[in-house]
Amino acid sequence: VQLVESGGGLVQPGGSLRLSCAASGFTFSRFDMNWYRQAPGKERELVARITSNGGTTDYANSVKGRFTISRDNAKKTVYLQMNSPKPEDTAVYLCNTRDIYHQNYWGQGTQVTVSS
Repeated sequence: VQLVESGGGLVQPGGSLRLSCAASGFTFSRFDMNWYRQAPGKERELVARITSNGGTTDYANSVKGRFTISRDNAKKTVYLQMNSPKPEDTAVYLCNTRDIYHQNYWGQGTQVTVSS
């Protein structure tokens, strides 16, 4: 299993940014996918999740209405569209999936910094 995030960087408050996570090594279309984030000195937080067919999504209250998770099973990629980010959204964003044995798989993360 390999998960590779991209798309992070510096964004101004109120701007937009799209993160991508390219997956390989497993049958992507059969797995739910998650985006987590971790800020310095804070616990890792679940930001958004999407079911295997993309039919159901769920968000942390802190990002609801601003972030959108989506996936393209043909491209084996999951996305996180970040609109109107705030400074408190600054964190390393990590892609995650979990197999039927509850084994977690993580990408290396991509840094998002929200600052003017």
